[in-house]
Parts: sequence; C-alpha cells; structure tokens
Amino acid sequence: MGNSLMYGQLILVMVMWGFNVIAIKVIVGQFSAVTITSFRIFLAAVVVYLILWARKQIRLPKKQELSYIILVSVTGVVGHHFFLSVGLTQTSASNSGLLLGTVPLFTSILASKMLKDKLSLMRIIGIIFGLSGVSFVILVGNINGLTMNIGDIYIFLAVLSQALSFIYIKKATETMGARLVTATTLLIGSFLLFCIGFVLEPEGISSLQDGTLVGWSVFLASAIFATALGQFLYNHAIQNVGPGKASIFMNLQPFFALLGSFLFLGEQISVAHFFGFILIVTGVILGSGIMDRYIYKKTLTGINLRKRYDD
Repeated sequence: MGNSLMYGQLILVMVMWGFNVIAIKVIVGQFSAVTITSFRIFLAAVVVYLILWARKQIRLPKKQELSYIILVSVTGVVGHHFFLSVGLTQTSASNSGLLLGTVPLFTSILASKMLKDKLSLMRIIGIIFGLSGVSFVILVGNINGLTMNIGDIYIFLAVLSQALSFIYIKKATETMGARLVTATTLLIGSFLLFCIGFVLEPEGISSLQDGTLVGWSVFLASAIFATALGQFLYNHAIQNVGPGKASIFMNLQPFFALLGSFLFLGEQISVAHFFGFILIVTGVILGSGIMDRYIYKKTLTGINLRKRYDD
C-alpha cells in the first residue's frame, strides 16, 4: 500500500478520533459515564479480537509481557477513559478536543524522563508553547472567563494517563504485536472500568434503559469505528510509514474535535480556542521532535549533495 493511501488512512482516523470526542460527550449525557464507557471499551475489544482471530494472530501474553500489559490497561484504558468520560460531563467537547491534542507533547516529556530521551532546545521551546496552550484553553477558553473548570482538569489527567501508557506500549510491543496489545488491554481495561462503575455508579446498569436510538447509535459508532477500527488502522499506518510521520497527523485531531463540537453540539468556538489551538499545534510539532527530525533529514540531504558535488 502506497504512502498516499496511508496518509489518507491517517486523516480518516483523525476525523474519527476528533469526532469521537463529540460522540462520547453525547453518550455520557444519556448514560452513567463510567458504566457505559466500560461497555464501549468491551465492544471495541471484541471487534479487534474478531479481526485478529480472522488473521490468526491471537495468543496469550507471556509472563514477562504481563506487567506491561497491566500497566497499559491501567493507564491507557482505565485512567484515560475514566477521566475522559467523567471530564466530558463537566466541560465542553471543544476544550476537551484541544487538550487531547497535547498527548504527543506529554509523551515526549515523559519519554525524556522514563526512557532517557534527550530534549533538544527545539523540543524545550515546543514544550513551553504546548503548556502555554493548555493553560490558555483551561483558563481563558471557558465561557465564565478566568476560571478553573474541574472538567478540564479531568481531561488533562486523561491526557497524562494516555501519554504514560504510550511509554509502556513501547515496552510491550517489543515482543508482542501492537494490535494484540490493543485488544488485550482493551479487554482487561473494560472489566476494570466496569468494576469501578459498579462501585461509583450503583444505578449505572439501570441507566442503560434511558438511552435513545440516537444515543445507542452513537455508542455503536464510537465503539466500533473510533475506538476499535481507528486504533487498528492507526497501528497499521505506524507499521507502514513509521511513528514519526504518523504522529504528525495527530495535529488534525483537535481541529476535527473543534469542527465537530461546532457542527453537532452547537458549541461556541471563541478566539481563545483558536489561539490555544495554534499554541498547542506549534508545541506538538516542536516538542514531540517532529521539527528536529525534519531539520536532521534536511541537513543529512545537504551533506550527501555536497559529497556528490565534491566527488
């Protein structure tokens, strides 16, 4: 499959993930947030397992892989989706979409601490831009002005949880396929979320009968397309174009989240949102190492051209 098709596939994934913020906002508005999230994640796990079963790619994790599988389940599934679903009950989809766009940036920060990745001056500048964008969205992007919205804090914790999980995913996928890691962690995480929902939301199961046709349709679309198929296609793209190029497309996710919140939820998109969007995207491009890789390749190309000229 050519790179142009892969790039188109990545854009499609970003559309699904951006609009999924709106979908989750709708879902948690009709059902108990944590309980319905556990069902959504479980359905996504079943879909991914069915795909892997058709490809004969299912196996049990080895003993040395279990620790990373559990860590990814706790951080990337339970932590991320718990804070995301609860946060969306208390903040706007537009704010959430912008904050979720900083995942590559915070992954870079955590990698520098946990994997000993060196931070260049360019990446440090990017981190400053990104953190400024996050602060701007949380403080200025709220309708009530300079106020701290607890929902935004939950979304920020969802970002940190997912960024941390990417560090553990890097370790887990050294010996285990990314798609199998995805399916296994989704399954484990869904059971853990269900247990949490059972404790925190005693009326969680009974709330399922309150769902409308629209609510259940959005639930199915979110679970099957955004959560299951979206992750599957993104992992497939990483294998073809590499994580560096694939991460560039993550910048499109907050744009589609903003667009979706305006089109489907009628949320007001302010100048503050656009300013925060620019700061965050700039921060991600610089802070995640995308610009460093671009400069390195340009420098390497220039050196090779000079060598050919000298020869």
